[in-house]
This record gives sequence, structure tokens and C-alpha cells, in this order.
Amino acid sequence: MEIKRDSYLSALINRKENGLIKVITGIRRSGKSYLLNTIFYNDLISRGVKEDHIVRFAFDSADDLEKIGENLVALEKEDKKVNPEKFMAYVRSHIKDDDTYYLLLDEVQLLDCFESVLNGYLRRDNMDVYVTGSNAKFLSGDIITEFAGRGDEIRVFPLSFSEFMTVYPGDKYEGLTQYMTYGGIPLVVLRQNENDKARMLQNLFEEIYVRDIVKRNKLKKQGELEDLLNVLSSAIGSLTNPEKLKKTFRSVKNSTITTVTINKYLKCLEDAFLIESAKRYDIKGKAYIETPQKYYFSDLGLRNARINFRQFEQTHAMENVIYNELKMRGYNVGVGVVPVAERNENGNVVRNQLEVDFVCNLGSKRYYVQSAYAMPTAEKQNQETRPLRKIDDSFKKIIVTKDIVPTAYDENGILTISLYDFLLDKNSIDR
Repeated sequence: MEIKRDSYLSALINRKENGLIKVITGIRRSGKSYLLNTIFYNDLISRGVKEDHIVRFAFDSADDLEKIGENLVALEKEDKKVNPEKFMAYVRSHIKDDDTYYLLLDEVQLLDCFESVLNGYLRRDNMDVYVTGSNAKFLSGDIITEFAGRGDEIRVFPLSFSEFMTVYPGDKYEGLTQYMTYGGIPLVVLRQNENDKARMLQNLFEEIYVRDIVKRNKLKKQGELEDLLNVLSSAIGSLTNPEKLKKTFRSVKNSTITTVTINKYLKCLEDAFLIESAKRYDIKGKAYIETPQKYYFSDLGLRNARINFRQFEQTHAMENVIYNELKMRGYNVGVGVVPVAERNENGNVVRNQLEVDFVCNLGSKRYYVQSAYAMPTAEKQNQETRPLRKIDDSFKKIIVTKDIVPTAYDENGILTISLYDFLLDKNSIDR
């Protein structure tokens, strides 16, 4: 069964032959390779591109490496990268004319000196290059530095809920429960048995993500990294910082871990696209606040697997799902803070900070989004709308609730929409 990734395919099609290297990034097992080597490849063929003008190569494939006289096991054992001369000779053997050739390269960071190799292909008029990578350093450090703006990123996420529902056999209510429990990693979604899903998620975490992070960053204390993952998994959507995390380690684990080390681990986890941080934004002061921040998992299934599916708070899980959906739609997402000064019952001025779950920016557009699991009473509704009512600009203000409600505006111009409508209609907040 094929899961369509139409938005990503459109992004690749729109960037064809634009003179840039198309860099497909995202967490491992999110579907990058399938998108590039199957979905996009088949689209090229359907548009009349000849098979022999598409060169596909996966640097983590034993079969592909054998074609150029390399051995995957030996490379991993010796912690070496693929010889660029051997690879370039392989590509040259495929170039027979001046027509356009499409070069589809998987996990290209495993190629030694890949920046220089790709730079060379940029100078070829008949080469259109697409690459994948599973680590943010691959993009933010190497690509931007070496290509000086000639790298074009396409970020691939695990399945959105709307993508998930294209293959889920039940209704959207059952589907959302499954999605919030087991997430959107395609290999997991396609498993039929819930025990299989849980087991695969736990295996992926241990055998793929943790091992890859430790190896890539040459970490010596894997236990500390895993302890940090456990803490973050239990506190998604909570404000924290390295100093606060250090105190947690000290009180719970009697650990002497430093804030510098915690910062390093957090960066490693973000570089692997396993977690993302959301900075606080002072809405009235129009400035970002560096600390504390909130952390969300790029896939809820992985987060739930980390805590053995024991701790499932609907409110925090829903907040994480909304955050991921907004990121998938291309928004820059922060956590809003609204400073207010009000008189209490004694007439004294009291200063508080109200929180808006998400401040979302895309170009000139801005949205304020509040996640409200349920609003059964007028008091609860007032509590959720209050921070939005205290914002004195004209940008759109939205409440997403798991309640089954019609999409409607209130007298303050605040839009309320159900979580199902929000997730299934990518244009829902533009109504």
C-alpha cells in the first residue's frame, strides 16, 4: 500500500531544474527515501524522462556501494565515509549526452567531501541534483556554508493526520486516537497489529535513533542522553531550560551533569529531528525570549514508546499534534507570552503573564493559536479566550478544541474550530 505524499511531491516538482540542490531533510524513517526514489522517480518517468537519465544512489545501501567497489560493513567498522572518486566515476559512466540527468542521492552525508562533489555538479548545466539527509548539521552547517544559498531545503515530517487517514480503515475519531498513540512513521502506520506498532516504535528508538545520535556525535555517556529523553518525554509542552533540567537530574538521579552537557544533548536531539524547541515570544514587546522553551516530539508515537505508552495526557498530546501540524504547513512556531497589569480585588496592580500556546508566522501572515482540549463551561471558555482577548493587534486568533463544534467566530473575532477540522483541512485557519 502506497501512502501518497502529494504536498512533498509538488514541492519537488516545483523545484525541478531550478539551479539549486534540492535537500530533503527530516527524521529517519519519515519517508524521505521513498519520496525521492519511488514517488518522485515514478513521476519523472510518467513525464517522459528516460530511465537511463535518472541516476539513483543510496550511500547506506550495501548493493549500491558494491557497484562502486565499496563495502558497507567495512566502512561502518572503520568509521569511514564513501570514497568520492569512486562515486564520481560511477556518475560519469552514466552521462552519455547533453540532455538533463536527474541525480537522486540518498543519505549523501555518508559520502566523503560531499559538499565539494555536489558543488561540482552545480556547475553542470545538464545535472539536476536531489539529496536526502537525516541530520540538521548536514543542512545548517555544511550545505549553507558550502553552497552559499544554492541549497533548497524540503523538510519531510512523519505523516500528517490527513495523510494518515488516507490509509486508515476506520473513522476520523478512531483514527485520531490511533494517530495520537502510535504516531505517523509510515512503517509503523502500515502495521496492522497494535503490539507490532508498539514494538516497532521501541525498536526504532533504540536501534535507529539513539544509536545514530550516539555514533554521529561520538557521545560517551549514552545513559545520560537516554535519561534526558525520558525527562523530555514526560514533560512535552512544559517550559524548561538546561538549568532546570540539571536540577531534575541532580534530585532524581543524583547526577553531576552540567548545563553545558545538557545543552549539547538537546542540540544533538534537535539535529536528529527527534525533538523541536519552541521559543517564547513576548507579543507586546515583539521580541523572543531565549529561555525557558518548550520541547515537542516530531512524532508522538516515538514519544509514547519512550515512556512505554504509560503516560498519556490528552491535553499535552493534542498540543504536540497541533504544533507538528503547524510546522508541516510551513509556519515558524513560537510560544506566546502576553504581559498584563490588572487590579485585583483589593485594588492593587498585579502583573501577570498569560500564555498563548502558539504564535505562528509565515511571510506577512501571523496567527495566534490556542489548544483547548475541552471547553465544557463558560468559565473554561473565558479562561481559554482571555489571553487572545488581551492581544491588541489585528492578526487572526484561533482556538482549536477536541470538542465537536461548528467552525464559528465569537463576538471578539476569535475563531473556534474542532481539532478534526483543523487537521483534515490545511486551509482551515484561513476561513
